[in-house]
Parts: sequence; structure tokens; C-alpha cells
Amino acid sequence: MPTAIYRHPDCARHDMGDWHPEAPSRLQAIDDQLIRSRIDDLVESRQGPHASLEAIRRNHSETAIAIVRDHLPRDGEQSYPIDGDTLLCAHSYDAALAGAGAAIAATDAVLAGELDNAFCAVRPPGHHALPNLPMGFCLFNNVAVAARHAMAVHGLERIAIVDFDVHHGNGTAESFRDDPRVLMASFYQHPLFPYTEPEPLSATHVNVPVKAGSGGDVVRALVQEHWLPALHAHQPQMIFISAGFDAHRDDELGGMKLVESDYAWLTHQVMDVARQHAGGRIVSCLEGGYDLSALGRSVVAHVKALADID
Repeated sequence: MPTAIYRHPDCARHDMGDWHPEAPSRLQAIDDQLIRSRIDDLVESRQGPHASLEAIRRNHSETAIAIVRDHLPRDGEQSYPIDGDTLLCAHSYDAALAGAGAAIAATDAVLAGELDNAFCAVRPPGHHALPNLPMGFCLFNNVAVAARHAMAVHGLERIAIVDFDVHHGNGTAESFRDDPRVLMASFYQHPLFPYTEPEPLSATHVNVPVKAGSGGDVVRALVQEHWLPALHAHQPQMIFISAGFDAHRDDELGGMKLVESDYAWLTHQVMDVARQHAGGRIVSCLEGGYDLSALGRSVVAHVKALADID
């Protein structure tokens, strides 16, 4: 059973302006590096449908949906600002539905046994999108929507979400704050957008703040001390990854010092947990990562690990 990469052409049509770091060129940079690494032909390439409104509504309110759907500018008109960093163009709603739809389709395929795991090379990212409000470059929360789909449609009772973006996944944390079925494990640079105040660690919220300048040694230690015991105790039936690559040392939107080998190591740790408890089932979705070269190289390391390519 292979690894698949899910894409959708609509994800490249969401454009917040030439100045914006969350740009369509991110997806092209990933594809370029996958081809250059010669692994593109070793994984399946798939396209998912747009997510249904029913699926989006499992995690987002009608208000959140309307903010995106009902404020699209026409082609040629200026973008509509949700906030200073999150803007809509004429194609943003379709892109958001495509990203969530890819995550859902990947979830269905992995749970059906068609795939070992999948990586969704989609945008806009999702982990800042709150149930009631898009924010932080994010419109709909792709991982949260897919996790709710796994529970509502497939009947899963224990989910884990691992987030290794440099920014705290506040939208994901808020989505499952009171849901004991979902464990969220993350690290995030603090202080940094969205300026979440650290909360006590618990059985289902293992979100560990780290200082700017932290590198792979710090992250590996916290994973072994905090993430892995919590993940094994939770015994997830499926794992979702919010795969942000902006903790890379070359990424100027953060201040951490990870490199490609750290992302490979993180992926292997999650895979080991998935093999023990979840039949290997993992769906990973792109979040941040804004230095194009570092992003592409890091995704290659992540996908190589998922696909067990030496």
C-alpha cells in the first residue's frame, strides 16, 4: 500500500498579493523539489474533491463559513481583508474547500486501506482557523475538518493531531478543547504569533512552548519526554499531522533552528506510534513554511519518511 500526495489546482489560485509570504509559489517549490529528489514517481498523486458544506460545518460555524463565502471580491478587484494578514481573492473559497476536501479524501483512502498514509500539499493552511473565525493565513481548518470526518463518518473514537509548525495551532486547540477523543501534541515558539499563553499540559493537550533559537536537540527531547508518553497512553486509531516547516533555521517568519533531518526524525517518531496503535494510518497536511527552498527540501524529507524511501 503506497503513500499518496494529494493536490488540487484550486489551491494555487488563492492569492493574497505579491507581498504575501503565503503564496502559490509554495506549492510549486514543493513540486520542484519532489521532482528534483526523484521520489515524485515513487508515490501516488491524487486529487480530492471540494469538501461539502456538511463536512465544513462539523468544525466551523455558519458565521465562519459566511466570512469566506460571502466576501469574495470579483476578478480584478482588490482582496478582501479578514484581518491584516488574511485576505480573500475571487478564488479563495474554492481553494479552502479544495484543501479541506483533499484532507477528507486522504482520510477516506487511508481508512479504506488503499494507502498507508498521505501528505496533502494544499493551501491555504488551516491550523489557526478557529471554529468561529478564519485568521492567521487560514480559512478552514483542514486537519480539524478531516479529524471530525473520521469520527463522524468512520466512527473513530481516539484521534491524535501532531503539529510541528513554529506557530501554535490555536484553531486546532480550540476546536478540540473539550473533546477527550482528540489528543493534540505540539511545540511552538513562544512568544510568537498568535501569542497564545502557555497552558498546563494534560492528557489530551500536550502543547509545549519553546524559546526562539531552539533547535533539533530541544525538540527531540520534548518529543521523547512529553509527546510520546501521551501518544502511547492515548492509543490513537489515526494520527493527523499539521506539517508546518517554518521552524526551519532558514525561515524568517520564525526563529527556530530545525533542519531537514529533524523533520524526518519527527515523522519517523509519529510513524512508530501509528504502527503500534493505528495500523500505520497517518494523514499529513501542509501548514506553514515560507522559505521556498527550505520548504521544498523539508517536505521531501517528510514524504521520504512517510513512504519509507531510504
